[in-house]
Amino acid sequence: MDEAGSAWASLSAQLRLEVAQVHGGAGNLVELSAANLQDFDSSALSLLLGAARHCAAAGIALRIDGAPPSLVELARVYGVQELLQLA
Repeated sequence: MDEAGSAWASLSAQLRLEVAQVHGGAGNLVELSAANLQDFDSSALSLLLGAARHCAAAGIALRIDGAPPSLVELARVYGVQELLQLA
């Protein structure tokens, strides 16, 4: 499995657990911090878009906090800034 696939497998499992906990607590929001992202490429956007789709399918909002300016710019270039709600 490549690095991105391994990262998605790990994130997906964690996200499923978080979504279940949010549902169990009658919540409607999953928050992810992107503050520690320093070195990334479009595969990071792919992972975040996958997380957004997973949350949307469960009827839960996803908020990505602390996105570094370079991630926001990369999302803008790829046309997914609004999908990820990055400011």
